[in-house]
Amino acid sequence: MKKVLWIALREFIATVCTKAFLIGLLFLPIMIGVVVLLINMMDDDYRAAGRIAIIDPTGRVTAEARQVLGANPMAAQLADGLRQSGAGAAGAAELVETLGLGPDFTLVQLPNDASLDAEKELLLQPQAAGGVLALVAIDADSIEAAAPGAEFGGYDLYVAPNVDDRETSAVHAMLREAIVNLRIEAYGFDRATIDRLTRVSRGQSITVTETEERETFGALNIILPAAFMFLLFMGIMGGGQGLMTSTIEEKSSRVVEVLLSAVSPMELMAGKLFGYMSVSLIGMALYLATGLLVLNSFSLLGLLDTRLILYLMIFFLIAFFTVGSFMMAVGAAVNELRETQSLMMPVTILLMLPWFLWMPISRDPNSTLSVAFSFIPPVNTFGMLLRLSSTEPPPAWQVWASIAVGIVFVYVALWCAARVFRIGLLLTGKPPDFGTLIRWIRAG
Repeated sequence: MKKVLWIALREFIATVCTKAFLIGLLFLPIMIGVVVLLINMMDDDYRAAGRIAIIDPTGRVTAEARQVLGANPMAAQLADGLRQSGAGAAGAAELVETLGLGPDFTLVQLPNDASLDAEKELLLQPQAAGGVLALVAIDADSIEAAAPGAEFGGYDLYVAPNVDDRETSAVHAMLREAIVNLRIEAYGFDRATIDRLTRVSRGQSITVTETEERETFGALNIILPAAFMFLLFMGIMGGGQGLMTSTIEEKSSRVVEVLLSAVSPMELMAGKLFGYMSVSLIGMALYLATGLLVLNSFSLLGLLDTRLILYLMIFFLIAFFTVGSFMMAVGAAVNELRETQSLMMPVTILLMLPWFLWMPISRDPNSTLSVAFSFIPPVNTFGMLLRLSSTEPPPAWQVWASIAVGIVFVYVALWCAARVFRIGLLLTGKPPDFGTLIRWIRAG
């Protein structure tokens, strides 16, 4: 056991103490942080602004639009929708504060007989020279229908080249609010009363399971299973690829012959597995901590069942020893990295299956497909983790039954990989096919 630990420590130090590892480990979090920072820097001072020319035959929309700009109801409406969708009062309040300043539009009412084609030329001129951001042509029947029961008119919007879509959205929101206000007034209704009648207070939805009740947040229910599957996939593939690559390099450089003079093939295999498992755990811990910080910053940490982290670790160990042993066996069987493609194809296909079935399993975690997928090794780890992080977690007995199936398959995978590893490690020449590998397993 001491030799196994020394080999594991050697593999761990040789991998972690390299610039490539540090850059690869920190690249994605740093890139995400830089992108978020740049977005915040670009958006901090953003405010939709510009001159808007309006041809208004009703004579009323322009004045009402000016009042809408002063009241800025759009931010409050958006925040109310976010609060009802589950973001929480704190997030909604922050949004109201962020969107507290409405668009800074200057509305210019043009004569009713103005030529639309002629006024469009203003869109091609700089605003500093009298140009406009947008030109609006209001229909005469936009407030009152031309005949009883007829459809209302609207407006046509013409914008300058390369206008920001956020400014276009702000113009549409302003005009809609103004026209709706005027229609309600024209037909003798009270806007406040209508708003009160049509506003339905909706509380936070609660997910009820056999063991608990917890708040529901729709976006999190979709993202969470994918996030846990990504962590599992990243940990397996990062360590597995390292195992295969290092085994091929040591075999091709004859370093393995020196190592085998001091340790047995099984000690070498076990030490490499434990070493790269430790490396993968570091990467998973970093990304998991980053995810928890993101949830905490949005006041969503309380929606996460902390038991998922424990299950993530258990399923990671099962999946890593399974896939890692296969990859190390492939590395021992070949002489160059390019020879691994045909042998790695089945493993790659198996690891891609969970991504194809992510949405069906997350949306219906108790379907026949979902249950079956969570008991078929080696992908049962992905299937059960997807079910656990869904809105309807499986019964505890199914979880532990899946873990038991995984442990049994780990033993089978290690047994088969050990036989291939012991025979292929010192062999050179033509890489084996699947038939040869099966003969090695049977002969080992």
